[in-house]
Amino acid sequence: MINAVGLQNPGLEATIREELPKLRKVFHKPVMANISGFSIEEYRTVAARLDQEDGIGWLEINVSCPNVHGGGMSFGTSPASAAEVTAAVKAVTTKPVIMKLSPNVTDIAAIAKACEDAGADGISLINTLLGMRIDLKTRRPVIANKMGGFSGPAIFPVALRMVYQAASAVKIPVIGMGGVSTAEDVIEMMLAGATAVGVGAANLIDPFACPRILDTLPAVMDRYGIENLNSVIGGALDG
Repeated sequence: MINAVGLQNPGLEATIREELPKLRKVFHKPVMANISGFSIEEYRTVAARLDQEDGIGWLEINVSCPNVHGGGMSFGTSPASAAEVTAAVKAVTTKPVIMKLSPNVTDIAAIAKACEDAGADGISLINTLLGMRIDLKTRRPVIANKMGGFSGPAIFPVALRMVYQAASAVKIPVIGMGGVSTAEDVIEMMLAGATAVGVGAANLIDPFACPRILDTLPAVMDRYGIENLNSVIGGALDG
């Protein structure tokens, strides 16, 4: 899938006023809030406001979106800027802070380590790769943004490699994602060092992708002689 939907949302106050109450009616556990911004101050302001909301359990700080002009991914392309955002958010919230990293960089391990050193409680990766397609009839890019976020099973090997590199560089928890669509993918991500695994694009193909993965996971664990999922975390890491 290639998308350029950006970060569609109703805004901070509307989310607090309308979206969170709706969520509480159908989901009775803490939820994650994903934050992006066009400036350090914007990240700080949004994080401070969401810190006051009991229904939000933790903050995922998006420094990795390839579809936002002037923000998002630009903060996640260097260790220094990623660390600056991390420190700014940590200064205004008591909630756990997870930094969501971009794959569109040359050294993912350095950025992960910079976030850890700046106080991050965890990291999540990867967000979408940057890709494009061209329509042969019109001879123009198929999306108006020309390039957009490329996701789905094709990016899984890249995601796995980066999770492995990041997990090798930090001691904080790593959440692995990117092309995950099967129980086997989940175990592979955990072997690469992921403490938890996220599923994205697969849900757009099959709305029951996550229940299916959970249902098939015990059988896959039995097939590979795994009694406890925690035992495989980082199992493929050197040392």
